Amino acid sequence: MEKVNTRMLVFCALFAALTAVCAWIALPIGPVPISLSTFAVMMCGLILGWKYGVIAIAVYILLGLVGVPVFANFKAASALMGPTGGYIIGYLPYALLAGLAIPSLQEKFWGRCVLLVLGTIACYTLGTAWFMHSTGRTLGESMGLCVIPFLPGDAAKIILSALLAPRLRKAMKV
Repeated sequence: MEKVNTRMLVFCALFAALTAVCAWIALPIGPVPISLSTFAVMMCGLILGWKYGVIAIAVYILLGLVGVPVFANFKAASALMGPTGGYIIGYLPYALLAGLAIPSLQEKFWGRCVLLVLGTIACYTLGTAWFMHSTGRTLGESMGLCVIPFLPGDAAKIILSALLAPRLRKAMKV
């Protein structure tokens, strides 16, 4: 049985809180707001690794599920059932992919970018599928509302987190 690392669990709690704060920084541009929560998820995976990154995001989602308003626009469980629910659930594979322990990828800037792009694709796939299911919109409409407007901002978040994460990981001694 693996020993529980208290220090890493504290970091999980801190990253769950950071994700909530970043979710509150949002621009309501349509049915899916632009928020900084994906940036927090990227940092979570890159800094904590896949296991603790997924734990932190699971804690974040569970907080919303029990009624704490941690999601964008200060929503709680209702956000999971609405059109944005798939994107929030998509944060789990996002953190997992961002934190994959592939040294050849994690050690290089472009490798980190590849992991983050894969996480973005996973999040977009789950989120857009759920959005289509919950709203009855077509794939084209859903892409126009929920993916295309987010691409420039997500590209900037990917570059920024790929640059910052190694420095923060070193400073945090993770």
